[in-house]
Amino acid sequence: MKHFTYLFLISLISLTFSCSDDDDPEELTKDGPFEISELAGTWEATKAQFSVNTVSVDVVEDGGTASMTVQSNGRFTLTLDPVDRDAYTVSGEMFWEEWQQTFYFAITWDDEPNDWDTYGHTYDGTTLTFNGGAETGEYDFDNDGDMEACSIHFIFDRS
Repeated sequence: MKHFTYLFLISLISLTFSCSDDDDPEELTKDGPFEISELAGTWEATKAQFSVNTVSVDVVEDGGTASMTVQSNGRFTLTLDPVDRDAYTVSGEMFWEEWQQTFYFAITWDDEPNDWDTYGHTYDGTTLTFNGGAETGEYDFDNDGDMEACSIHFIFDRS
């Protein structure tokens, strides 16, 4: 009986911790500090920086271009045209992740549809910036055809 009581207490403690309120589920929404639909339109980048370790490339600073079109539902297409290679397009969806009453600007990239990354951001109606930590973007730093995970920093002006 002593063995049964011990097992019962261990099971009860495990169940208590697995059902705690500390793990509030995140909520995905289009309404946060501003509505994602406010971003609808065309944007031109003044900065399109990709960084990993000590290597950093800014497509715009190097003479290339980056532009983005955003639909009112948050879907977007980003076209990057570096000077040293062909232009390419990536797309995804912008939204807010709300967790413990805090909103985080988030993007689901189409090549990873079941995952999203959160970004630091600013938005004043005409300028949008977002910054991601490690592995929130990809860039082919050595132009060998293989994209490498990196952090990103974009500044866009409404055009």
